[in-house]
Amino acid sequence: MSKIDIVVSTGNKHKIEEIKDILMELPINVLSKNDVGLESLDVVEDGETLEENALKKASEISKRVNKIVIADDTGLFVDKLGGRPGVYSSRYAGEEATFEDNNKKLLKELENVPMEERTAKFMTVIAIVMPDGAYDTVIGECKGKIAFTPKGNGGFGYDPLFIVDGYDKTFAELGNDLKNKISHRAKALNKLREKIRTIIGNGRK
Repeated sequence: MSKIDIVVSTGNKHKIEEIKDILMELPINVLSKNDVGLESLDVVEDGETLEENALKKASEISKRVNKIVIADDTGLFVDKLGGRPGVYSSRYAGEEATFEDNNKKLLKELENVPMEERTAKFMTVIAIVMPDGAYDTVIGECKGKIAFTPKGNGGFGYDPLFIVDGYDKTFAELGNDLKNKISHRAKALNKLREKIRTIIGNGRK
């Protein structure tokens, strides 16, 4: 069976590798937006929900390539902060904020909050848009708590601060192999994998 190209609306190498790893058994080629010449396309994520942002990102790429496109939006929702940073997770400390900047702001806002009140969840929404404009979304969720200090050298984003329920280690400590089995993005991608299998099985491209 010839492989089907699927374009991911991101230039983030970490995210591309994670997606390739989780979807590796499917007969697909995972391409970044850079691979299809759209590295300069910068979609403004101004939606009020993760779903709105994911659909917007996928749709903008889909207008420019005749391929299946997927896009995700991920947010960290901290209960004590009323769900912040939420849809603003990637730019919590400002539009040009680094992962470290965001982590520092989060720790500052949770200063003196005891561990039992530092509950949070990661959520990923993935949108898949077909060349004919049809679309669908899937959701993955992972619960945990926010550490007092960064731990571990793996992962990216808030991974050094997110202690996963049932493991008592941060995503950055768990390693990619385990993370890619239990993470919010992994859960969403597992659901997406079944949808892609159905699409391939139906001969729809």
